[in-house]
Amino acid sequence: MKLGLEGRHALVCASSRGLGRACAESLAAEGVNLTLLARGREALEETAEHIRRTHRVTVHAVVADITTAEGRAAALAAHPAPDILVNNAGGPKPGHFRDWDRDTWIAALDANMLAPIEMIRATLDGMVERRFGRIVNITSAAVKAPIDILGLSNGARSGLTGFIAGIARQNVAHNVTINNLLPGPFETDRLLETARQWAKDNGLPEDEVLARRRAANPAGRFGLPHEFGDACAFLCSAQAGFITAQNLLLDGGSYPGTF
Repeated sequence: MKLGLEGRHALVCASSRGLGRACAESLAAEGVNLTLLARGREALEETAEHIRRTHRVTVHAVVADITTAEGRAAALAAHPAPDILVNNAGGPKPGHFRDWDRDTWIAALDANMLAPIEMIRATLDGMVERRFGRIVNITSAAVKAPIDILGLSNGARSGLTGFIAGIARQNVAHNVTINNLLPGPFETDRLLETARQWAKDNGLPEDEVLARRRAANPAGRFGLPHEFGDACAFLCSAQAGFITAQNLLLDGGSYPGTF
Protein backbone atom coordinates (compact mmCIF):
# COMPACT_ATOMS: atom_id res chain seq x y z
CA MET A 1 0.00 0.00 0.00
CA LYS A 2 1.26 3.46 -0.89
CA LEU A 3 0.68 5.66 2.16
CA GLY A 4 0.46 8.98 0.32
CA LEU A 5 3.29 10.56 2.29
CA GLU A 6 5.97 11.18 -0.33
CA GLY A 7 7.48 14.64 0.08
CA ARG A 8 5.99 15.22 3.53
CA HIS A 9 8.22 16.21 6.44
CA ALA A 10 8.33 14.49 9.82
CA LEU A 11 9.91 15.59 13.05
CA VAL A 12 10.78 12.46 15.03
CA CYS A 13 11.91 12.85 18.63
CA ALA A 14 14.45 10.54 20.30
CA SER A 15 15.08 8.86 16.97
CA SER A 16 18.73 7.80 16.99
CA ARG A 17 17.87 4.25 18.09
CA GLY A 18 15.10 2.01 19.36
CA LEU A 19 11.48 2.61 18.50
CA GLY A 20 12.02 6.24 17.52
CA ARG A 21 14.55 5.18 14.91
CA ALA A 22 12.19 2.46 13.69
CA CYS A 23 9.46 5.05 13.13
CA ALA A 24 11.89 7.30 11.25
CA GLU A 25 13.02 4.46 9.00
CA SER A 26 9.47 3.38 8.15
CA LEU A 27 8.49 6.96 7.31
CA ALA A 28 11.61 7.43 5.19
CA ALA A 29 10.73 4.27 3.26
CA GLU A 30 7.53 6.09 2.24
CA GLY A 31 9.47 9.09 0.93
CA VAL A 32 9.10 11.28 4.02
CA ASN A 33 11.87 13.82 4.70
CA LEU A 34 12.99 13.91 8.30
CA THR A 35 14.24 15.98 11.17
CA LEU A 36 15.78 13.57 13.67
CA LEU A 37 16.40 14.53 17.29
CA ALA A 38 18.50 12.90 19.97
CA ARG A 39 20.90 13.81 22.75
CA GLY A 40 23.82 11.68 21.56
CA ARG A 41 25.60 13.04 18.49
CA GLU A 42 27.40 9.89 17.37
CA ALA A 43 24.38 7.58 17.27
CA LEU A 44 22.20 10.33 15.77
CA GLU A 45 24.57 11.08 12.92
CA GLU A 46 25.02 7.37 12.18
CA THR A 47 21.25 6.93 11.98
CA ALA A 48 20.80 10.01 9.82
CA GLU A 49 23.48 8.91 7.34
CA HIS A 50 22.07 5.38 7.17
CA ILE A 51 18.59 6.70 6.36
CA ARG A 52 19.90 9.15 3.74
CA ARG A 53 21.89 6.41 2.05
CA THR A 54 19.12 3.80 2.20
CA HIS A 55 16.03 5.84 1.39
CA ARG A 56 17.34 8.88 -0.52
CA VAL A 57 15.37 11.40 1.54
CA THR A 58 16.48 14.65 3.16
CA VAL A 59 17.46 14.16 6.79
CA HIS A 60 18.33 16.91 9.27
CA ALA A 61 20.01 15.71 12.46
CA VAL A 62 19.61 17.94 15.51
CA VAL A 63 21.43 17.17 18.74
CA ALA A 64 18.91 18.25 21.34
CA ASP A 65 17.21 17.17 24.54
CA ILE A 66 13.51 17.33 23.73
CA THR A 67 12.65 17.40 27.44
CA THR A 68 14.10 20.93 27.75
CA ALA A 69 12.84 24.24 26.38
CA GLU A 70 16.20 24.75 24.65
CA GLY A 71 15.97 21.35 22.98
CA ARG A 72 12.46 21.99 21.70
CA ALA A 73 13.51 25.39 20.35
CA ALA A 74 16.41 23.77 18.48
CA ALA A 75 14.09 21.14 17.00
CA LEU A 76 11.60 23.72 15.77
CA ALA A 77 14.34 25.99 14.44
CA ALA A 78 15.44 23.13 12.19
CA HIS A 79 11.91 22.65 10.84
CA PRO A 80 9.13 24.78 12.36
CA ALA A 81 6.25 23.38 10.30
CA PRO A 82 6.32 19.57 10.14
CA ASP A 83 3.48 17.63 8.58
CA ILE A 84 4.12 14.76 11.00
CA LEU A 85 5.20 14.87 14.62
CA VAL A 86 6.32 11.73 16.42
CA ASN A 87 6.68 12.44 20.12
CA ASN A 88 9.07 10.17 21.96
CA ALA A 89 11.40 10.32 24.93
CA GLY A 90 13.22 7.76 26.99
CA GLY A 91 11.15 6.47 29.86
CA PRO A 92 12.03 7.08 33.51
CA LYS A 93 14.19 4.50 35.21
CA PRO A 94 12.47 1.60 36.93
CA GLY A 95 12.37 1.65 40.70
CA HIS A 96 10.13 1.95 43.74
CA PHE A 97 7.84 4.81 44.67
CA ARG A 98 9.26 5.20 48.20
CA ASP A 99 12.54 6.28 46.61
CA TRP A 100 11.06 8.98 44.36
CA ASP A 101 10.97 12.56 45.60
CA ARG A 102 9.18 15.51 44.01
CA ASP A 103 12.10 16.36 41.72
CA THR A 104 12.09 12.80 40.37
CA TRP A 105 8.39 13.04 39.60
CA ILE A 106 8.72 16.44 37.94
CA ALA A 107 11.51 15.12 35.69
CA ALA A 108 9.30 12.20 34.63
CA LEU A 109 6.39 14.53 33.88
CA ASP A 110 8.62 16.92 31.95
CA ALA A 111 9.94 14.11 29.76
CA ASN A 112 6.88 11.97 29.15
CA MET A 113 3.92 14.33 29.49
CA LEU A 114 4.77 18.02 29.31
CA ALA A 115 7.39 17.88 26.53
CA PRO A 116 5.00 16.15 24.08
CA ILE A 117 2.27 18.64 24.97
CA GLU A 118 4.63 21.54 24.28
CA MET A 119 5.59 20.07 20.89
CA ILE A 120 1.92 19.64 20.00
CA ARG A 121 1.21 23.22 21.05
CA ALA A 122 4.02 24.46 18.79
CA THR A 123 3.00 22.53 15.66
CA LEU A 124 -0.74 21.82 15.77
CA ASP A 125 -2.09 25.14 14.47
CA GLY A 126 0.15 25.02 11.39
CA MET A 127 -1.12 21.54 10.59
CA VAL A 128 -4.69 22.77 10.89
CA GLU A 129 -3.99 25.67 8.53
CA ARG A 130 -2.39 23.35 5.96
CA ARG A 131 -5.25 20.82 6.29
CA PHE A 132 -2.91 17.93 6.98
CA GLY A 133 -1.27 16.75 10.16
CA ARG A 134 -0.42 13.51 11.89
CA ILE A 135 0.73 13.42 15.51
CA VAL A 136 1.78 10.12 17.03
CA ASN A 137 2.84 9.84 20.66
CA ILE A 138 4.92 6.85 21.67
CA THR A 139 3.68 6.00 25.16
CA SER A 140 3.68 2.51 26.70
CA ALA A 141 1.64 -0.63 27.19
CA ALA A 142 1.83 0.34 30.87
CA VAL A 143 -0.96 2.84 30.13
CA LYS A 144 -3.28 -0.17 29.70
CA ALA A 145 -1.66 -2.55 32.19
CA PRO A 146 0.59 -0.78 34.72
CA ILE A 147 3.97 -2.32 35.52
CA ASP A 148 4.87 -2.13 39.19
CA ILE A 149 8.50 -1.05 38.81
CA LEU A 150 7.60 1.57 36.18
CA GLY A 151 5.43 3.79 38.37
CA LEU A 152 6.95 7.01 37.05
CA SER A 153 6.16 5.96 33.49
CA ASN A 154 2.70 4.68 34.45
CA GLY A 155 1.79 8.07 35.87
CA ALA A 156 3.37 10.43 33.35
CA ARG A 157 2.26 8.57 30.23
CA SER A 158 -1.27 8.08 31.55
CA GLY A 159 -1.43 11.84 32.07
CA LEU A 160 -0.46 12.41 28.43
CA THR A 161 -3.07 9.88 27.31
CA GLY A 162 -5.81 11.74 29.17
CA PHE A 163 -4.73 15.04 27.66
CA ILE A 164 -4.76 13.63 24.12
CA ALA A 165 -8.26 12.26 24.62
CA GLY A 166 -9.39 15.80 25.34
CA ILE A 167 -7.92 17.53 22.27
CA ALA A 168 -7.73 14.98 19.45
CA ARG A 169 -11.39 15.21 18.48
CA GLN A 170 -11.21 18.99 18.14
CA ASN A 171 -8.92 18.85 15.09
CA VAL A 172 -9.83 15.80 13.02
CA ALA A 173 -12.26 17.82 10.89
CA HIS A 174 -9.17 19.68 9.62
CA ASN A 175 -7.47 16.38 8.63
CA VAL A 176 -5.23 16.49 11.68
CA THR A 177 -5.15 13.33 13.77
CA ILE A 178 -3.55 12.60 17.14
CA ASN A 179 -3.01 9.03 18.28
CA ASN A 180 -0.90 7.09 20.74
CA LEU A 181 1.19 3.99 20.09
CA LEU A 182 1.58 1.73 23.13
CA PRO A 183 4.59 -0.58 22.81
CA GLY A 184 4.73 -3.77 24.79
CA PRO A 185 7.90 -5.88 24.88
CA PHE A 186 10.06 -4.87 21.91
CA GLU A 187 13.73 -5.76 21.41
CA THR A 188 15.16 -2.46 22.65
CA ASP A 189 17.64 -1.17 25.23
CA ARG A 190 14.67 -0.15 27.39
CA LEU A 191 13.44 -3.74 27.56
CA LEU A 192 16.88 -4.92 28.66
CA GLU A 193 17.02 -2.23 31.33
CA THR A 194 13.71 -3.25 32.89
CA ALA A 195 14.64 -6.94 32.67
CA ARG A 196 17.89 -6.18 34.46
CA GLN A 197 16.01 -4.41 37.27
CA TRP A 198 13.50 -7.27 37.53
CA ALA A 199 16.31 -9.82 37.69
CA LYS A 200 18.07 -7.86 40.42
CA ASP A 201 14.91 -7.50 42.49
CA ASN A 202 14.09 -11.18 42.25
CA GLY A 203 17.55 -12.71 42.47
CA LEU A 204 17.39 -14.29 39.02
CA PRO A 205 19.78 -14.36 36.07
CA GLU A 206 18.95 -11.75 33.44
CA ASP A 207 18.86 -14.36 30.65
CA GLU A 208 16.30 -16.36 32.58
CA VAL A 209 14.08 -13.32 33.06
CA LEU A 210 14.21 -12.59 29.32
CA ALA A 211 13.45 -16.20 28.42
CA ARG A 212 10.47 -16.24 30.78
CA ARG A 213 9.13 -13.00 29.31
CA ARG A 214 9.37 -14.35 25.78
CA ALA A 215 7.64 -17.58 26.74
CA ALA A 216 4.88 -15.71 28.60
CA ASN A 217 3.93 -13.65 25.56
CA PRO A 218 1.21 -15.23 23.37
CA ALA A 219 3.44 -14.57 20.35
CA GLY A 220 6.30 -16.48 22.00
CA ARG A 221 8.72 -13.65 21.27
CA PHE A 222 9.43 -9.96 21.62
CA GLY A 223 8.30 -7.47 19.01
CA LEU A 224 10.65 -6.30 16.29
CA PRO A 225 11.24 -2.55 16.00
CA HIS A 226 10.32 -2.44 12.29
CA GLU A 227 6.86 -3.81 13.17
CA PHE A 228 6.37 -0.83 15.44
CA GLY A 229 7.74 1.61 12.88
CA ASP A 230 5.36 0.37 10.19
CA ALA A 231 2.39 0.81 12.53
CA CYS A 232 3.51 4.39 13.11
CA ALA A 233 3.83 5.02 9.37
CA PHE A 234 0.29 3.79 8.78
CA LEU A 235 -1.15 6.07 11.47
CA CYS A 236 0.63 8.92 9.65
CA SER A 237 -0.73 7.93 6.25
CA ALA A 238 -3.24 9.68 4.04
CA GLN A 239 -5.52 6.67 4.56
CA ALA A 240 -5.60 7.14 8.35
CA GLY A 241 -7.49 10.42 8.40
CA PHE A 242 -10.51 8.80 10.08
CA ILE A 243 -8.46 7.42 12.99
CA THR A 244 -7.92 9.77 15.92
CA ALA A 245 -7.84 9.75 19.75
CA GLN A 246 -6.90 6.07 19.70
CA ASN A 247 -4.44 4.05 21.76
CA LEU A 248 -2.98 1.30 19.59
CA LEU A 249 -1.49 -1.46 21.72
CA LEU A 250 1.34 -3.49 20.18
CA ASP A 251 2.12 -6.23 22.67
CA GLY A 252 1.79 -9.61 20.94
CA GLY A 253 -1.54 -10.19 22.70
CA SER A 254 -0.25 -9.84 26.27
CA TYR A 255 -3.04 -7.60 27.49
CA PRO A 256 -5.78 -9.98 28.68
CA GLY A 257 -8.81 -7.66 28.47
CA THR A 258 -11.63 -7.57 25.97
CA PHE A 259 -11.47 -3.80 25.47
